[in-house]
Amino acid sequence: MKRVGVLLLGALPVIAAGVYLAVPDDSADSADTASSASSSSQAPDKSARDDAKDRAEEEREADDALIADLPPGLAAPAKKELAQQLVSSAENSTTKWRTAYGSIEDVGDGDGYTAGIVGFCTGTHDLLMLVERYTEAHPDNGLAKYLPALREVDGSDSHEGLDLGFTAAWQAEAELPAFRAAQEEERDRVYFEPAVRLAKLDGLGTLGQFVYYDAMVFHGPDTDAEGFYGLRERAMAKARTPGQGGSEKAYLDTFLDVREQAMRDKRPGIDTSRVDTAQRRFLAAGNMELATPLVWEMYGDTYRVP
Repeated sequence: MKRVGVLLLGALPVIAAGVYLAVPDDSADSADTASSASSSSQAPDKSARDDAKDRAEEEREADDALIADLPPGLAAPAKKELAQQLVSSAENSTTKWRTAYGSIEDVGDGDGYTAGIVGFCTGTHDLLMLVERYTEAHPDNGLAKYLPALREVDGSDSHEGLDLGFTAAWQAEAELPAFRAAQEEERDRVYFEPAVRLAKLDGLGTLGQFVYYDAMVFHGPDTDAEGFYGLRERAMAKARTPGQGGSEKAYLDTFLDVREQAMRDKRPGIDTSRVDTAQRRFLAAGNMELATPLVWEMYGDTYRVP
């Protein structure tokens, strides 16, 4: 369809010239008037777009100012470290998350290979984005040659083009500080920073910020019903956020209900430990700031942060 549209646009000057030659000379003034009218009709559209862009920038600046006045919450170094320990206990069965840069396996969940510190997946686009951005900065890296295959399998659980050497190449690249830094930067850009920012705007404390972050990692930053933004929208239809004057505990309970149901809908029989024996436990205890010591269970194993 796009190519047809381009061809039609290319034919318009020819069509217009034919019409002009077929009409009397005094139609030139009418043509000028029509041209002016067309330009005038386009101008408000551009002006409206500019106004919308300006409003969006003003709103973002206002949000930035609001966030700057708030406590750091999950973005504080110690809390961010704790957040990664919690996520790693779910993604890699260890709180020593820095040992997971080179982890890579197909866990049979339909998302292809799961790898790295937050479980980047070959089937969910985030692993492809990571390798693409890393290759822009480091063109000669050991993963670059797999980009065509990664693009082909994106959105599926296929290993086509990857089984011959990709996992070994990932593990070798993960020994390099540059690739480790790239994983952390992508984690922050795609998951951590958007989740914490939105949680703060919703009036949530440190626990709520972690609840958003973990959901963003697991469900992805998508707007469909099963993506993070879809889950938030569904939760807000049932309970008000603290920013809307609602109870923080009641809203988080609702969000976790919605999230857990989405997990079960996607994968019947899934172990929902990361919600039930971690986040719900903290919420039930009233630990809204994720204060340590912290004890939780994940898939039958107990973890402690003193």
